[in-house]
Amino acid sequence: MPRPDVAEHLPIKPLRLILGVVACVGIAITLFTLLFGFTTIPANSLGVKTRFGAYHDNVNPGLTYAIPYVDEIFVVPTQRLLKLEFGFSTPNTTNAYQGDVEPQETETMITGDLNTALVPWVVQYRITDPKMYLFGAREPEKTLRDLSESVMREVIGDRTVDEVLTIGRHDVETSTLKRLADLCSQYDLGIQIQQVQLTSVRPPAPRPPCCPRLRGHRRGLPLRREPDR
Repeated sequence: MPRPDVAEHLPIKPLRLILGVVACVGIAITLFTLLFGFTTIPANSLGVKTRFGAYHDNVNPGLTYAIPYVDEIFVVPTQRLLKLEFGFSTPNTTNAYQGDVEPQETETMITGDLNTALVPWVVQYRITDPKMYLFGAREPEKTLRDLSESVMREVIGDRTVDEVLTIGRHDVETSTLKRLADLCSQYDLGIQIQQVQLTSVRPPAPRPPCCPRLRGHRRGLPLRREPDR
């Protein structure tokens, strides 16, 4: 006597079918997403990989892989010589932090003998510790800019205007470099200062002569009307 075909009489449960379709779609999406985890680190940079937002490890230049939605790679230009400009700004630069947004205010310095000098300068630096650079100070470039301006004003304030404009320029650069390097280590910026260079140091432009009538007005005297001719 032939055995009955049991499979033909078993109904397919809709819930099991739906779960199977969802599982297949999920697997396909996961495999497709994993293909986009490959990235390339440039030769002059170093990658810093984070996993779930925390530091994981450094990644050497070349092709590497990061798990999507789990890992994230930050590219840090460790082999590039970067710079910050003070008192001026070069247009169309690749470094967003390079230019000075308030050049006139930055370059105006008061010397030790209470004179004014216009002192623009450049700070050149390298990123030597990518982990510290990313996870140390909140804004390392902004911190470096604030430290550089503070140190330069202190150094200029210890010298006369003649020293700043003539024979003391090299001493200003050397003193600023040393103090700034020490502060970068204290603030854990992950940055090494390479050079501090003064550019077009000069006295301020002379003011135009004031009209005698205006001089009297500034002293509180009434303006005199000129006779008609």
